[in-house]
Amino acid sequence: MKRLLKIIVYTALLGAFYVFTARMLFPLPDIADRHNEYTLPVSIATPIGAAVGAESALHPSKSGILPLRDGLGALVERLILVETAAQSIDAQYYIWHDDISGILLLDALSRAAQRGVRVRLLLDDNGVPGLDGIMAALNSQENFEFRLFIPSTVRTPKYAGYTFDFLRMNRRMHNKSFIVDGAIAIVGGRNIGDEYFDVVEDNFYVDLDVLVAGPVVAETSTMFDQYWNSQSVFAVETIINRAGSLDDFSERAAEIAADPSAAPILHTVRGAATPGYIDRTKLQEWTDVQLIADDPRKGQGIATQDQLMINQMGTILGSIETRLDLVSAYFVPGHRGTDWLSEIALSGKDVRVVTNAMNTTDVPLGHAGYTKYRRELLNAGVRLYELKLRGGTSDAGLHPLPLGLSGASLHAKTFAIDGERVFIGSFNFDPRSALLNSEMGYVIESASLARLVSNGVDGPLLLASYQPDLTPEEKMIWQEPLYDGSLVIYQEEPGASWIDQLTIAVLGLLPIEWLL
Repeated sequence: MKRLLKIIVYTALLGAFYVFTARMLFPLPDIADRHNEYTLPVSIATPIGAAVGAESALHPSKSGILPLRDGLGALVERLILVETAAQSIDAQYYIWHDDISGILLLDALSRAAQRGVRVRLLLDDNGVPGLDGIMAALNSQENFEFRLFIPSTVRTPKYAGYTFDFLRMNRRMHNKSFIVDGAIAIVGGRNIGDEYFDVVEDNFYVDLDVLVAGPVVAETSTMFDQYWNSQSVFAVETIINRAGSLDDFSERAAEIAADPSAAPILHTVRGAATPGYIDRTKLQEWTDVQLIADDPRKGQGIATQDQLMINQMGTILGSIETRLDLVSAYFVPGHRGTDWLSEIALSGKDVRVVTNAMNTTDVPLGHAGYTKYRRELLNAGVRLYELKLRGGTSDAGLHPLPLGLSGASLHAKTFAIDGERVFIGSFNFDPRSALLNSEMGYVIESASLARLVSNGVDGPLLLASYQPDLTPEEKMIWQEPLYDGSLVIYQEEPGASWIDQLTIAVLGLLPIEWLL
């Protein structure tokens, strides 16, 4: 026993020495003298500012909305806005990939900076693997500035930073926003990568963004500034100690532009990116839109309860009178969320949750966290839908799905309340979104958007999902309705081998839910 105690003490001392030494060798840069930067005023002299200003004048105090359901369309919208931008582009993302969509956007942003547009790109350092050289190169351009949220001071291997700075680096910026000329913003669940925009066949997520104009864009810009100037953010040149080559980036951009998958994207953008495009773009409706977001101090672990998005949502969303339709790629409700959803369902209201099945999730740990609460939710009357692989049917049959629920994996984060209001944003219904990662989104008063979400659950989704249920004997089963009207019943979790099921069961026992 004494020997074991000695081993434990020596190990703890060695670990503490390692952490202390590593932090001394790889310190964070000093930002005490950094000057804050802020959003440029909206100008009606810009094509976007003029068009939005004219439309806004017809809808005082309201914001215009346009849902972006199609992946390629969402990418094209961003590219067209960049090509049309005349003053500023502010964007923040959790993930930005070195692939077709990522490089096309970076190249467009580079050209925008060259023509005098101020570009500020705030990225979470976790989500930019292999981009150090590209970021360093573009950051050397005039009018183009990168900053990194909670960066690792060790660049090779980058994740080594977790070994001595875990509590800081475990907090991530999951926000996704794209603001152009301070007049139009795109917010939602999509990161920047081919899988989010359906650029490469059979390699994409189902997701949802919304394009907005009007007063809520100013609020979004203010929020961006708060993150840009926060204590968790560092200029890329203070983190990446290498020079990037603009020539190398130009070669990479040319290589991507020559890729056959990029051709239809570039053709559409070239045909539409004119000042008149914005004039022709009519937003779907003008309504009340409210931004909710975590305070950036969440990244330091010092945000107060009223500064957390999870605690703002209840007040802003209001009470649920008849129905709640929740779409969450990573659904880990925890005891608190399970109690809340169960209470709503037990009061006679309709509660439906859409998440990934075992064979469509890309985070098995999250699925393990979800399965712990599945039985309790079903007992309370919550209806669960688990999106199956490719919807388990042909593309032709799934094409009409309102949320595009024909993808390989669900990634959207949205919910509709009472057929009247909708949330679209980055927030997953899990402990990580609630307590660790920073998040953002819009609450939109829109019956049409609420129908979009709810109709996906009402009809086509029945044929795209497994539906867990309990028999009178409390045995878990999964129902799979087919197009011919028949019903397949599974006694074991579909798409999961016995090894998968055992792994999920073991993972569910681990005390790691706070990390999910």
